Amino acid sequence: MRATGLLLLGCLSCGAPAGPAASGAEPGVARGRMVEEQIAARGVSDAAVLRAMRAVPRHEFVPAGARGDAYADQPLPIGNGQTISQPYIVALMSELAAVKPGDRVLEIGTGSGYQAAILAELGADVYSIEIVEPLARRAGETLRRLGYDRIHLRQGDGYRGWPSVAPFAAVVVTAAPPEVPPALLAQLAPGGRLVIPVGKDDQELRVLVKTSSGIETRSVVPVRFVPMVGGP
Repeated sequence: MRATGLLLLGCLSCGAPAGPAASGAEPGVARGRMVEEQIAARGVSDAAVLRAMRAVPRHEFVPAGARGDAYADQPLPIGNGQTISQPYIVALMSELAAVKPGDRVLEIGTGSGYQAAILAELGADVYSIEIVEPLARRAGETLRRLGYDRIHLRQGDGYRGWPSVAPFAAVVVTAAPPEVPPALLAQLAPGGRLVIPVGKDDQELRVLVKTSSGIETRSVVPVRFVPMVGGP
């Protein structure tokens, strides 16, 4: 249940800077360039999100053969027909989630574990669900090796959320259902935010906020994500 995360506003990967292996740059240098040129330059301004994107070693979350492109402006394959999302998309969704230290956050679609690590760097207690068993296992191994002990990972169907540990201050979904799953809205705390791509052929990234008077919905940008699998 992993998103491609390719923003459809021009060719964002055209002329993308090479990764550390291709350019000769150290990973930390390439990561800093990624944040400045791909993320901050496109309008992501939350200081905590930018710090988190600088801190998490993206190259640790991609297969060895793709590490030369780990900091390039594009999604990368991680196996099982899935990808690690484009860095800008990860940063944008993290900013839209408005995570604060101590928040309980649900992620649907662990994939490589990279988005979960960014949320943990923001100070969240992260509960992440991945439907593809090999990806869930591999992400768990990577996150443990890197010391992310505030991430709780399980393999299962994300449509149902994680009701036993709800409510959540934010829910971040990294695959596109045709409609917003009601269970995820139900598991938001008052004031909580659901960040989710929605649609089939034409998708848009939405932010839904649970208010005292109902759900407020905002469309952000057109996107292209892999379909969310599982069942309503």
